[in-house]
Amino acid sequence: MTDALPHGLPGPLPKGERLLWQGRPMLLSLARRAFHVDLVAVYFGGLALYQAVSAGRTAAAWPVLLAGALALAILFLLAWGARRTTVYTLTDRRLMLRIGIALQMDINLPLKEIESAAFRRLSDGSGDLPLRLKPGVRLAYLHLWPHARPWRLSRPEPMLRCVPDAEAVAKRIAAALAEANGQPVQALPPAAETASVLPGRLAAAGH
Repeated sequence: MTDALPHGLPGPLPKGERLLWQGRPMLLSLARRAFHVDLVAVYFGGLALYQAVSAGRTAAAWPVLLAGALALAILFLLAWGARRTTVYTLTDRRLMLRIGIALQMDINLPLKEIESAAFRRLSDGSGDLPLRLKPGVRLAYLHLWPHARPWRLSRPEPMLRCVPDAEAVAKRIAAALAEANGQPVQALPPAAETASVLPGRLAAAGH
């Protein structure tokens, strides 16, 4: 893989570095969980119902419903743009995030700088994979969003968001982290709570 240029990378991989996996978020999952289209739909639906009841006529709800439809269209467009411009790449040496709708950014995370990882399975089969970086490795939360674990502002955690077939991807990351840190690979724990984990092991992540 020294001459080929995999999609989503700024340049060819160095000699000896192996490409293990590439992927991007699922559109509907990203729209629901990062851009909160469900909450926006409920809000405008409730507002339209209130408008119709208070005015005593159904037609009074139409302006609110049209505004809601426009808001949802904008959010879906943003989600589509975020998905289209995102590529997550795992090699045997690093994890890379190509992100950014208006301004493309390439974030390079050597595996030895990742302290631990976590795994959260979502109901649609996708999953979130937040990465806890070692002390001293800092990234800006706003630069990462929406590819950041929610509410981790003081110590932002990059996150592979709404990844399809997430459990298989989690196992690949666990194996790559273990190999990079000279540790045995441990199985994914069945617990549903957030736990402190070591390289080569992924725990369930709570938001």
